[in-house]
This record gives sequence, C-alpha cells and structure tokens, in this order.
Amino acid sequence: MDFSGNTLAVITRQAPVSTGLESIYVVSDVTGVSASYHSPDGNRVKWYRFSNLGGGYAEELHDVTYNGNVSTLHSLQGDMGYIIEDGNTRHCYWVVNYAAHRLNLGSLSISPESDCSTIILDFTGNADAINYYSVNGQKQELSRGMKLGYSTLKYDEEAAIYVFDDVADELSHVAGTIRVAAPLCNTDFSLSGDIFLDAWGESRSVVSPFYESKAVEASTSAQQVSRDNDNEQKVETNGLGGSAPVEIDFHAVATDAAIFKEWQIATDSEFDFIDYRANELDMNYVFNNEGVFYVRFMASNSAGDCDFYSPVYEVSIGDSDIICPNAFSPGSSEGINDIWKVSYKSIIDFECHIFNRWGIQVAHFSDPSQGWDGKHNGKLVPAGVYFYVIKARGADGKEYNLRGDINIINYKRNYSGSGNLTE
Repeated sequence: MDFSGNTLAVITRQAPVSTGLESIYVVSDVTGVSASYHSPDGNRVKWYRFSNLGGGYAEELHDVTYNGNVSTLHSLQGDMGYIIEDGNTRHCYWVVNYAAHRLNLGSLSISPESDCSTIILDFTGNADAINYYSVNGQKQELSRGMKLGYSTLKYDEEAAIYVFDDVADELSHVAGTIRVAAPLCNTDFSLSGDIFLDAWGESRSVVSPFYESKAVEASTSAQQVSRDNDNEQKVETNGLGGSAPVEIDFHAVATDAAIFKEWQIATDSEFDFIDYRANELDMNYVFNNEGVFYVRFMASNSAGDCDFYSPVYEVSIGDSDIICPNAFSPGSSEGINDIWKVSYKSIIDFECHIFNRWGIQVAHFSDPSQGWDGKHNGKLVPAGVYFYVIKARGADGKEYNLRGDINIINYKRNYSGSGNLTE
C-alpha cells in the first residue's frame, strides 16, 4: 500500500506471520489521507475493511477509484484492517491512526508505596497500549518502544566491586504505574519515546524527582585457608570445614546504602541465637570446635528498614583423633619412614616431648604436623627404644594424655669424618 495526503512519513511494521497480516502501517493522522494499491497483473481489485471482529466480518468498500493498474481508497479509516483481493491473491493489512493514540507525557513521580525491592512510578498522561487485530480477530499489541532510563549498581565479578550501570528498559506502553527493581544507587527516572514520535523527530521525555536509594545488596565469598600436612587425617565435607583448626577468610562488598554491615556465626541454621558478630566487610575466623556452624553476612540501610542477608555458608568441623606410631628408621632410607609423626585430626592444642632411656629430652614440638627426625643436637641418636609424652586437646573437647615407646630400627653404622652416621 502507498499513502498520499499525509504530512509525515507512514511507518511500516512487519506483522507476525500468525496474524495473517503482511504489514502494519502507522499514519500520523488519517484525516485527508488516501491509500493506493498497484496491481502487478493489472487486475481490477476489490477492497475490504474489517474491525476487531476479524476478516470474516469484512465489508466491501466502494469509495475506490481506478487508474490503470492503480486503485485508490479515499475513505481511509484508522485502527482498521484492510483486505485487497487481487485475482486469486489476498493481501491483508492493518492501519493505525496515531492521532487517536498520540503520546502525552504528563508527569512521572515516585510513589510512597515503593519499598526496599520495588520502585513504583506514578505516570500521568497517555501512553496506553496500541492494539491491532489479526485476520482471525485476535488482539495484538503494537509496541510503542518507550524507554525508561535510570542508574543502578551491578557487581563486577572480575574487579570484585559494584560499578554504575545505566539501565534502559523498553516498555510497550505505560498505563498508570511502572514497577522496577529498586535501584542500588541514587538516581532519577526518565521516560521517553515513543518510537513513532522518534521517527518523526518529535521525541518526548519526562523526568522524575531525584530518588535516594535505600535498597541494600552485597556480594559475598568465603575462602578456606588451605594446608597440606601429610600426617593430618582428611575429614570429608561437602564444602567448608574439615579437621580443626579451620581458618576461613570471609569477604563482602556492599552497595552504597549499606550503613550497618555484619558477619554472623551461629550453631543453628535459623540464627535464632548468634554466637559471634563482626561489624566489618572482611572477617578472618578460625573454627576450633567440633560441630556444624552457619555463617552469613547481613547489611541494612541507615533507617534500618531495608535489609540484605547473604546465602548461608555451612562449616563442618570433625571430631579429634591421634594415632602414634611405635617405630621408624631415620638414616636408613632417605624419605621413607625417616620421621616420626603422629596421625591426627582436629587437634587444637598439642605438646610432645621425647626422651631417651635415661630420661633426657631429645626432642620437643608443639605442632602436630611436625615430627622427630631421630636427631639430638644435630646428630642421629643410636637405635633403640625412646619414649614420648603427649598432652593434647581436640576440637571436640577431648583431652589426650598419651605415653608410649618409639623404636628406632637399626641403621647402618658408618660414621663420616664429622661424626654423623651415614649409610
């Protein structure tokens, strides 16, 4: 279809195939506008018009003039469908009279009904839905392509900070109120459009009063400080925890409105009783007790009416154990059974003293991951029986008072010039 008598260009939109329409034409004002059709085969075409009832109720139009293969309809009406019958071919269109839907941006204000999660914008004016109908009479909406612009914050994973993000939401129409997720920074809201006025160079916009953000959000992480002691028994967990002591670095990044910030540790998942609080973004905590602990980060704004709670981190600490070997062979085969170490888990206090048969202390250490290399004063001691005394305490509160023998298995007694035993 071609149009004449219009002062502004007619905007054409492709219609979904399911509607049976070939195109949707948006005319700024149908007053005095005519529509023409060129028949490629020179047929004397017939024109029909239909309403929201669909093409089955179309009426033939007679206010049509013909000039060769061009037919012109002079009584063009907007918000109606048209069928042009050209021989055995039918072409179906819809014409929108924009003058009946002209955008009017009155005002945009922030509703007092807004809350911590949702901002409600009250709009006055006219930006209602522009509807059209398929050949089968099904209602469809032609989007106005309105733009709602505002600023918020988003978390940058790579930089590990919140950064400004300019948002431009597209709205097909506006009817009374607009709901958006509460921005995480101070901003105003601008509503502009529509795409039809934009195309005609008549864009409109309206701006809300300045909004002071009160919504709170944070991004959190937990990183367990790893250790790899070859004599520490492994405790299977689904995540954080294991053999005590377990040291974990907790980190949080919060948005601008977060004034009160706190890490919380509890032994019940509902946090009815909080055992530990840290009023900071970063918390390093060492778990020394057996059991399951729950950790979360919370933040709130200055008024205390908007809160954020992070996902809960579960930390599982296993019970304690100490197993003492009774023999080793230092100086015999390097790297194989040449250090005496206990096998342990969840030991938080530890003292080990080792004596020879005359009661002389030959070794002492206070870390269960350490051991005795069979030396005293830098030299390997003779093979034979030695004695250990261990006092320790586990994460489960268990006290250990252990005594026993250590047998140093014979090694080759070749002496170097320095006096040290060698193989």
